[in-house]
Amino acid sequence: MKREELKNILENINRELSSEKKLAEGEQVILFPEDIVSEYLNIVVAPQHLKEVMRILKTQPELNFDFLFNMTGMDWGKDLGIIYHLESKSNDIVVVVRTHIEDRENPEVDTMEDLWFTAHLHEREIYDLFGIRFRGHSNLKRIFLTPGFKGHPLRKDYEDDFMIIRK
Repeated sequence: MKREELKNILENINRELSSEKKLAEGEQVILFPEDIVSEYLNIVVAPQHLKEVMRILKTQPELNFDFLFNMTGMDWGKDLGIIYHLESKSNDIVVVVRTHIEDRENPEVDTMEDLWFTAHLHEREIYDLFGIRFRGHSNLKRIFLTPGFKGHPLRKDYEDDFMIIRK
């Protein structure tokens, strides 16, 4: 499958989902940012639609994104986010899915471990280092830092007087 073919399929899915959800004029479930330069197709999905879109990417036979090979947290300053890299082995194509979480005080999204078990440890790492919680995760606890560790050191607002990390 080629990148343009994948984009056409996702645009059709986007039209169907946006129509089903009766979104306001101009709103979409899946965004296709033009400002991201990448060898892979990048899409942006709001957290409230993320689980549904990810399930479609995994289960729709013509897509079959069967492998979550990378997942990372991000702190863009104004908001937090997660970037997922998915591969369809049968179609030999990769898509990058980004989601932005505006609530920095209580960042939370649905777990993806029920779709791709590889998400299990990725989500624990993101929780530990960025403080993003994953609803429905089977064992969400720190993976690198001690249970009593205060804060999340990869966030831009993290301060640590001992290590002299200040905002």
